[in-house]
Amino acid sequence: MPSSMESWKRASILLVFLISLRCSTSETLSPSLLEIVVTNTTALHRNFTAVSEFRLINRKLLMNCSASNPFVKVNVRANSTLSDDEFVTVTVSGVSQPSDLDWVAMISPSTSDVKSCILKKYMYLQTGDSTNLPLLCHYPVKAQFMKNDPNYLSCKKRECKKYENKKCVVSTCSGSIQFHVINIRSDIEFVFFSGGFVTPCLVGRSMSISFANPKKPLYGHLSSIDSTGTSMRLTWVSGDKKPQQIQYGNGKTVTSTVSTFSKDDMCSSVLPSPAKDFGWHDPGYIHSAVMTGLKPSSTFSYKYGSDSVGWSQQIKFSTPPAGGSDELRFIAFGDMGKTPLDASEEHYIQPGALSVIKAIANDVNSNNINSVFHIGDISYATGFLVEWDFFLHLINPIASRLSYMTAIGNHERDYVGSGSIFVTPDSGGECGVPYETYFPMPTSSKDKPWYSIEQGSVHFTVMSTEHDWTKNSEQYDWMQKDMASVNRRKTPWIIFMGHRNMYTSYVGLFPPKKVFIKAVEPLLLKYKVDLVLFGHVHNYERTCSVFQDECKAMPTKDKNGVDTYDGKNYSAPVQVVIGMAGFTLDKFNNVKSWSLKRISEFGYLRAHATRKDLYLETCHLLARCKLSLGDSRMHVIFIVGQSLLLGANYLLPKNSLGFCWVTRLA
Repeated sequence: MPSSMESWKRASILLVFLISLRCSTSETLSPSLLEIVVTNTTALHRNFTAVSEFRLINRKLLMNCSASNPFVKVNVRANSTLSDDEFVTVTVSGVSQPSDLDWVAMISPSTSDVKSCILKKYMYLQTGDSTNLPLLCHYPVKAQFMKNDPNYLSCKKRECKKYENKKCVVSTCSGSIQFHVINIRSDIEFVFFSGGFVTPCLVGRSMSISFANPKKPLYGHLSSIDSTGTSMRLTWVSGDKKPQQIQYGNGKTVTSTVSTFSKDDMCSSVLPSPAKDFGWHDPGYIHSAVMTGLKPSSTFSYKYGSDSVGWSQQIKFSTPPAGGSDELRFIAFGDMGKTPLDASEEHYIQPGALSVIKAIANDVNSNNINSVFHIGDISYATGFLVEWDFFLHLINPIASRLSYMTAIGNHERDYVGSGSIFVTPDSGGECGVPYETYFPMPTSSKDKPWYSIEQGSVHFTVMSTEHDWTKNSEQYDWMQKDMASVNRRKTPWIIFMGHRNMYTSYVGLFPPKKVFIKAVEPLLLKYKVDLVLFGHVHNYERTCSVFQDECKAMPTKDKNGVDTYDGKNYSAPVQVVIGMAGFTLDKFNNVKSWSLKRISEFGYLRAHATRKDLYLETCHLLARCKLSLGDSRMHVIFIVGQSLLLGANYLLPKNSLGFCWVTRLA
């Protein structure tokens, strides 16, 4: 029997659509190819590694060209030590014949072997193709071509190295490029190669450079531990294993617990995984502490660290509204990862991440957001552990100021023989260990990354699509019990979240598992879930009220193109894919009748929930788009530096790039 709250609740989704949008965004390989079980073939390995030449450099024969380049020097223009976040200039001089295949690698730690690991050739099959020899015993953090200096190939910076009869007979060229460097605790060096990533040849190396304070507490990020809004967990990274403190509120102090992980904690199989071998980077120490005695929907300040290793800046943060209160404003997205701030190549780049995180930061700066939900495929480190530091650095401006909640995805957990329900190598051997260490959620125990939490008028049920969800499994029983226990008078909305989707109009080699849909979808209908949010597919797509591939109810559309789902007589959940936050976008190739809106642009979901309404806005960033302004249903367009308002009263902050569809559940 529905509660009185449920009987008068009228659910509607209000979407203001941008019509006639045509984009020339490019598309690389299908992300579904990443799900292929790695075997010893070049094709499959290339698909797994996203066909990046840099990603495969440790499968190439490394030559030594230093003897034939006696004048080459690699110098780094920086202070004697590195700060926590800076751009350093790397200058390569003494080059006799500049080539567009010359490149520089950033290596950490500086003691790593930069030579061919001939005896390890059978250990490296997971990195790419099956050629005989790997390049480096340790994988570079990032790399950059010297041609990024426009004066390098033209040799505008020429220096004479040898004179005969007062005439220069030997001259060389030089060039300078900039690398973005953050505090990753261990020393770094820069190594100059010729021959590109395919036929690399080691030419010269810089001196080792240290960070000024490798023990500095950094990358603090918040999360909720319960539904009260009175306690918040802060997690941060440091090179110091001694407990540190959070100083917050009016003189309150709490001491951190300290954890870390090692190579031995990583997964592997017959062939060592990247996380266990060449992709390993010491994570330092992960500190975590809970601030208590807070008030929901309130603002406080904190700093973290210690007198011996230093303190963070004073940071203002906001607590979310308590479960059962009225209003909640949150942001949700999946599949973000990170984008380098320099021109570097990395093993796995998510091109839209930087733009999306900047747009979200603008939202957070408006003081109009209470929490963030990142539903899987978090950093895409996939066994290259230093990438976690760069991701934590990227999200710090928002995650240090409000609750940053997460769900686990395939690129955090899956690995052959690890107990994941999907026997794929997508985590690169991480098997959820770094994820759960960096992002402790209110779960029951380790490697059971499912939980629920209430904020405002919303009950969030967060599952793991990577762990057993079949009927009578531990997670299945938990989902059933959790949703059955929801008090709809207190929290009238149920939003269900996970990583892998049930419905999509993008079909690659591996479509959504029918057994997953068969097992979990009936629970969504039984407990009258209002909204289902998934990622995994890298686009935005919204369904009708759908169950078992059939539309059980359709929205009505008003004169402004707004879709309204009437929830007075509940029929089925609305499912939305929001995996468009960073990874190369997917298009649509198999559209069914249940698919009502499809957008292949970077962006995120913004929501405003009250006890009677749930407004959803899908905010997308423009990417080389041509806009047609001939449709009256186009409402909001945002261009860098200005805003163009066409019939709507909601704008992204100035300097945002993108457009929004306003979504309301009432």
